[in-house]
Amino acid sequence: MADDAKTIDQLNEEADIAADYLEDLLDIADYEGDIEMGVRNGRPTVQIVADDDTDIKHLIGRNGEVVDALQQLTRLAVQQKTGERSHLIVDVDGFLKRKRQHLRDIALDAIDDVRETGEPVDLKPMNSFERKIVHDVVREEGFKSRSHGEEPHRHVTIYLKASHAESLDGEDVDDEFDDVTEPVESTAVEE
Repeated sequence: MADDAKTIDQLNEEADIAADYLEDLLDIADYEGDIEMGVRNGRPTVQIVADDDTDIKHLIGRNGEVVDALQQLTRLAVQQKTGERSHLIVDVDGFLKRKRQHLRDIALDAIDDVRETGEPVDLKPMNSFERKIVHDVVREEGFKSRSHGEEPHRHVTIYLKASHAESLDGEDVDDEFDDVTEPVESTAVEE
């Protein structure tokens, strides 16, 4: 079944299964944390929020490696219960939201360089989640972008809209976003 064909009840069920799984993991690791669940952009989302910043950092890991692993394990747990692949998003303490903003800033700086020089700018290698964010920002700003290279060295090049990017074959963005991770927006109101 395609994700867009899943009902809100099915997506909520996936979030419930994920929350139970993550609560059990937190108990095993003896971490205190609250689980917030929801559905965002047609995807079930679960966020772990904790008062103790020290413990929660262990669940994020260096460059988000632990939260990525938690997401993969949780997706497998959901798939085992439902029999269907899940595109569940797991976030820890707003890490993905902060990462998205940082990538947005990098993309905007590169766009400024392209605007100033008229020359394409290559960014450092990124995973598909990071490249998707950059491609989205570039498109919003009216520029062109294209991914080049092979994993794990795949990177984004940003071009002026009228540059040679239009003469390149293929799409201007990555075409493999199955495992793209999006940040979970907190339901809390920030002042």
